[in-house]
Amino acid sequence: MDGTLFDSMPKHAQAWDEVMARHGLSFTPQQCYREEGRTGIDVIQECFRKEIEKGNPTEIDNLSPEEALRHIHDIYKEKSNRFIELGPVRPIPGVHEILKYIRSLPDTQIWIVTGSAQQTLFARLNSDFPGIFTPDRMVTANDVTHGKPDPEPYLTAWQRSQLPKSQCCVIENAPLGVRSAKAAGLFTCAVNTGSLPQQDFQRENADIIVSNMQQLLQIISNKSISL
Repeated sequence: MDGTLFDSMPKHAQAWDEVMARHGLSFTPQQCYREEGRTGIDVIQECFRKEIEKGNPTEIDNLSPEEALRHIHDIYKEKSNRFIELGPVRPIPGVHEILKYIRSLPDTQIWIVTGSAQQTLFARLNSDFPGIFTPDRMVTANDVTHGKPDPEPYLTAWQRSQLPKSQCCVIENAPLGVRSAKAAGLFTCAVNTGSLPQQDFQRENADIIVSNMQQLLQIISNKSISL
C-alpha cells in the first residue's frame, strides 16, 4: 500500500524521524525506506533492542514486558497521529493505469498485503480506487503474527486466494517486502518508487526491477510476464 498505491513514504519517513527522536531512538528517513514493510510495532521494538544492545538507557528499561509493550503501542499511535498531521497523500503516478489493466484481465484477483495499520489510508482506498479493493482481499498488520520480511503476510494472501503460486505476482516497492514475497515462493516485481539504490532490490532477488509504474505497465501489457 505505502509506496505502491500511495505516495506516502516521504511523510512516513518524516513522522518516524520526528517521533523516534522524541523518545531517544534513532530512525532516519533512509532507514525508514530500508525497513519499510515491517509492522510499526516491530520497527519500534527493534529500535529499542538496538539501543539496549549498545548499553544506552531507554524509556522501557524499568518497565515490565506488558508495560513496555503498551508504551511501544503508544509510540506507534503518536507516529500515526503525526503522519495524519502532515496532510493527505496522493496515489503513486501510474498506479491507476496498472490497476485498470489488471482488472481488465479475466479471472484476476487484486490483493493488498501491507505491514501498515494506518486507518487513514485504508479509509481512502474506496475514494481513490473505487471498486478495486475489498476487505476480504486485504492482509494487514492486524492479520498476521509475523510481518514482513517474514513470508507469513504473502503466504496468508496466497492461501486465501486459492490460486496456484504460478498464477500469482507480487508488486513491491520495499526490499523487505521483496524478501517476504520471495520467501513465500512468489514471482515478484520490484517498483523502486523511493530513494533506495537498485542494488537493494537485486540483493533480495526480485524477478523484475523497474523505476516506476509506467515501466511496469509496459512490461505487463507487452505480456513479457504472465499474471
